[in-house]
Amino acid sequence: METSQNRHLGIAVFTGALLATFVAYMVAWYLGFVAGNFSLVLFILTVVTGAYWVAEQVSFKPARTRAAERLAESLVARRDALAAQGIQQVDTSWDGIAAQENLRKQPWWLDWTAGLFPVLLAVFILRSFLFEPFKIPSGSMVPTLRVGDLILVNKFHYGIRLPILNTKVIPFHNPERGDVMVFRYPPQPSLDYIKRVVGLPGDRISYLNKTLRINGELVEQKPLGDFFDSDSMRYSKQFEATLGAKNMRFLNDPDRPAFIPGASDFYGRQGCTYSVEGVECTVPAGHYFMMGDNRDNSLDSRYWGFVPDENIVGKAFFVWMNFSDLGRIGGFE
Repeated sequence: METSQNRHLGIAVFTGALLATFVAYMVAWYLGFVAGNFSLVLFILTVVTGAYWVAEQVSFKPARTRAAERLAESLVARRDALAAQGIQQVDTSWDGIAAQENLRKQPWWLDWTAGLFPVLLAVFILRSFLFEPFKIPSGSMVPTLRVGDLILVNKFHYGIRLPILNTKVIPFHNPERGDVMVFRYPPQPSLDYIKRVVGLPGDRISYLNKTLRINGELVEQKPLGDFFDSDSMRYSKQFEATLGAKNMRFLNDPDRPAFIPGASDFYGRQGCTYSVEGVECTVPAGHYFMMGDNRDNSLDSRYWGFVPDENIVGKAFFVWMNFSDLGRIGGFE
């Protein structure tokens, strides 16, 4: 019995240290001291809590049940022995039923591990294969998406991918022009970016003097009323266009130069030509050319290059909450 108690005490201490390490890591991540990967952290948590859950079902819970049953049997034997001696009144100051319940009760270190496993597993499956929530942190997709929009991303639209590795195992749809897509930022894959698909593999994209052409064909744009951005407190020129099968709106600032400053040395740049008028690029195979709808306030493929297929996260399709403007809730193109 003492050996079992010592073993449980050792596991409790180990689990406490493990939880403390996790909390310290999350605090350091939140404060910016370490770079985090939420998908990897969620995977590790699911595996670790799953191991505790299996141990609980196979070992810990049966052991607690047996201990409670042994206690119940000993109480019955004690009553029978006292009755044989003619003693009918037994000591009631000690509650044997409560003691049995305490023996069956899950200890705190299992409650915080095995008890969380079903929830973590459900979140992991939902987030990895079905839908993942994101928060829009910048205005690069205004007017389609605003700062503070909480959006849902369809993780299976473009195909089923292995968690963490992001390797596609079951292909579905290919990205289409006009899709609003979340992807891993090529220069720093630990970051998730959201932009609109403008160029498909093999396309010749021309963005000169604020005018977009795809494979030599002009993308017609229709001027709309000026857009007021409540975050920047300024009006911007707003336009409407059809990109692929999607009707979209975008912003252009006539006071900003067409020149693309500070473009990096990215894969496929040899197929791009930069000038004072803008940029022309041929999209390499297996890659996509992305642009923000806030054309003059978006760090996108014009600056850092193309998005490879393996970096795709999913298709954004729904604003499920914006605490500053509940009217934002709904689907978008």
